[in-house]
Amino acid sequence: MSKKVIISGGGTGGHVYPAIAIADAIKEIAPDTDILFVGAEGKMEMEKVPEAGYPIEGLWISGIQRKLTLQNLMFPFKLLSSMMKANKIVKEFKPDVVVGVGGYASGPIMKAANGKGIPTVIQEQNGYAGLTNKLLADKAKKVCVAYPDMEKYFPKDKIIFTGNPVRKDIIKLEHLREEAMQHFGLSTEKKTVLVIGGSLGALTINESIANSVEELLDKGYQLIWQTGKFYFERFETAFKDVDNAGLKIMPFIRRMDYAYACADVVVSRAGALSISELCLAGKPSILVPSPNVAEDHQTKNALALAKENAAIMVKDVDAREQLKEILINLLGDTTKQSELNGAILKLGKPTAAIDIAKEVLKF
Repeated sequence: MSKKVIISGGGTGGHVYPAIAIADAIKEIAPDTDILFVGAEGKMEMEKVPEAGYPIEGLWISGIQRKLTLQNLMFPFKLLSSMMKANKIVKEFKPDVVVGVGGYASGPIMKAANGKGIPTVIQEQNGYAGLTNKLLADKAKKVCVAYPDMEKYFPKDKIIFTGNPVRKDIIKLEHLREEAMQHFGLSTEKKTVLVIGGSLGALTINESIANSVEELLDKGYQLIWQTGKFYFERFETAFKDVDNAGLKIMPFIRRMDYAYACADVVVSRAGALSISELCLAGKPSILVPSPNVAEDHQTKNALALAKENAAIMVKDVDAREQLKEILINLLGDTTKQSELNGAILKLGKPTAAIDIAKEVLKF
């Protein structure tokens, strides 16, 4: 008889892509496993999960805003609706185990599973535990984490340090460098900076890089710059008259394996998924954490790496003044690049998805 697994959660790429990686790993180990995703209606998982080949059910659920809004007034009704549907899904699908990856949809489905005595496993991507995962941890069988020192959030005897599951194509990139440079139309002889502020973009990083472009190009460096879709037109227009031989501005990078293969230094936000990819790619990185996220968890992610000398952290509020100098200094300091590279590679967990899948399948 085939095993049945529900994977719940989502809301952002940092939740959705690890969830899909776990599902793929479960299928790799036990191909006959029946997997159902449960997400939040209107969120990205409702599109990305079917694209990955898995069925998904949506719950009418969202978070609580920090001010009085209609959304907040609707929250009790959404929660009740979601709990009723979650119970129905669990009753009809009859999973052997439920995996929660964080996000609004995790709560109702994990609570429903706990109420029926079905084992649950939590996967926490950040160095700071999300509220949903903290509330669910006591009833979970195991909690798979991506950072050390998570005992402050979860019962120590349940924690397994697995790392975050990420795409396989960013491991061992050396052989791709020449092909990747051709893809972006760049020179293999020049050092290259990769700037990634997320698919939507990061205004602070974009404006800081805009202040740095001409000096970087003058010093003989190249730049692959993902602005995000909201800011692409503005910055493409701003630099349309600049010699663009070493400047590639784009709204979104589809071949991230090529982008990492080109990069000598990366400037990035500090979301869990980005950091996990950087750890596997082994790239010297400058992290500019977003201050506009729950519980300031990106700063905690970045500090966890900075403490290990595995990345340089620049506060968002300081980036416009400091990022250019720090970036240019790092590009010219091969010793520092080597130190960061060695330290960040030690934090990488290339078998994370398989390790988590094995824990899930134990139940």
